[in-house]
Amino acid sequence: MDKQELINIAIEARSLSYSPYSHFAVGAALLCKDGSVYVGSNVENASYPLSMCAERNALYSAFMDHKTKDDFVALAVVGDTDSPITPCGACRQVISELFPMNAPIYMANLRGALKETTIAELLPFAFDGSDL
Repeated sequence: MDKQELINIAIEARSLSYSPYSHFAVGAALLCKDGSVYVGSNVENASYPLSMCAERNALYSAFMDHKTKDDFVALAVVGDTDSPITPCGACRQVISELFPMNAPIYMANLRGALKETTIAELLPFAFDGSDL
């Protein structure tokens, strides 16, 4: 699967967003080595801290299906932003632990803008188990 196909799946995942407060729908698609794809969208709550981002929903869904970091190939995240969307700080922290450090992360918007990066670039000084 190429990056545009993965981005298109993330765009479709946006339609599952529950975002009545921010009206900011985000979709994510996580590609695995076996070709399976796990999607996520943001799900809000009136108590904002209880909301969940698209990226974490996709990753957690994959883990609940017995996937691990070793299974992941790429992650796409899409939002209706002026420039390519970027994962929030909480998502960066989770991605740094559950996703390969140098696997591609495709950050895109609905206008076709795309930035490819890695979690190593997005969060170079991540907190991890060695810090405990």
